Amino acid sequence: MALAQPAPAPAPPGWQQGRPDSLAASPLAPNAPKLTMTPADQVPVGKLTLPAGFKAELFASGMPGARMMALGSNGTLFIGTRTIGRVYAVKDGKTHTIASGLAQPNGIAFKDGALYVIAINKVFRYDGIEGKLDAPGTPTDLTAAFGLPTEEHHGWKFATFGPDGKLYMQVGAPCNICAVDENKHALLLRFNPDGSGREVVARGVRNSVGMAHHPATGQLWFTNNGRDWAGEDEPQDSLGVVRGLGEHFGFPYCHMGTMQDPDVKGRQCSEFSPPALLLGAHTAALGIRFYTGDMFPAEYRNSMFIARHGSWNRTQRAGYDVVNVTLDAQGKPSMRPFMGGLLEGNSFLGRPTDVQQLPDGSLLVSDEQSGAIYRITYSK
Repeated sequence: MALAQPAPAPAPPGWQQGRPDSLAASPLAPNAPKLTMTPADQVPVGKLTLPAGFKAELFASGMPGARMMALGSNGTLFIGTRTIGRVYAVKDGKTHTIASGLAQPNGIAFKDGALYVIAINKVFRYDGIEGKLDAPGTPTDLTAAFGLPTEEHHGWKFATFGPDGKLYMQVGAPCNICAVDENKHALLLRFNPDGSGREVVARGVRNSVGMAHHPATGQLWFTNNGRDWAGEDEPQDSLGVVRGLGEHFGFPYCHMGTMQDPDVKGRQCSEFSPPALLLGAHTAALGIRFYTGDMFPAEYRNSMFIARHGSWNRTQRAGYDVVNVTLDAQGKPSMRPFMGGLLEGNSFLGRPTDVQQLPDGSLLVSDEQSGAIYRITYSK
């Protein structure tokens, strides 16, 4: 009689992939998101620090998992989420739930009266949404037209419409570190709004969850999250700029322009486009917007605000803030602090995820941990 074979060991969670045996006992693990409502009086807006003349206030709260933002033409703020599967809208101080039960609907974008929602590979368009926030109805399903991959690891999207009218988004690598099909994963893509006309904008981008077009040059700038389990202080997250359609930024062979991957061999860093700026090790740089308003001092005009969600693959936490990146006359970027106060010792109070400018020139910052939106204003 043959002996029964033991059941195979369960596969480790995706975030452990690439972890060396020497770190098998490491306590490091992703920060669990908070998916319950935070009362307004417990949102840490009073802890926020800003440069002189700036002030932070609570714009909206009570939205567990609030992440990426998009602004409607009639002033409605739309907010995507990940784990909780909802899409929210805020208008005239009231919060609406536009959709629920979706798979990580992080990617949202607004154009011509319609809200586009991307949930991994599902793409939905809510036409005339600002006129029916209480009853959005059944959206138009564009999933088949876009043909996005179904992998969930780094499969959540950031979406934005460019000055060319096309819908830009990323498809992250379905792993921490691995060889990928360079026409399927680790890409920045653009489409016509109906899902046709797919074009590869950039390759070798591990996981970008934020991109924006420069208001003067039209160049696409993007944040990119570096791999885990390759060092406490490297690789750093980065800020990239696309100068040629389809150029390659190095993943999985090279990180931050100079670091050869210890696990994936075969190509050299010299073969790829380097990042424009390094944004700190494991800081999880996500949402990015160019500032075009008149409220803030002139030095901020056409600069970038970047939300750094905060590290997990690092014993001393880093990020949990918003930084400002300015460009000199030659277009060279430099980074400076802007919004802090959410990291106390090695504990965090909130997790900035995205930034969004309002028509009056104020700046919104989403905090996924608190399910809240902060509004930052300036007065001389």
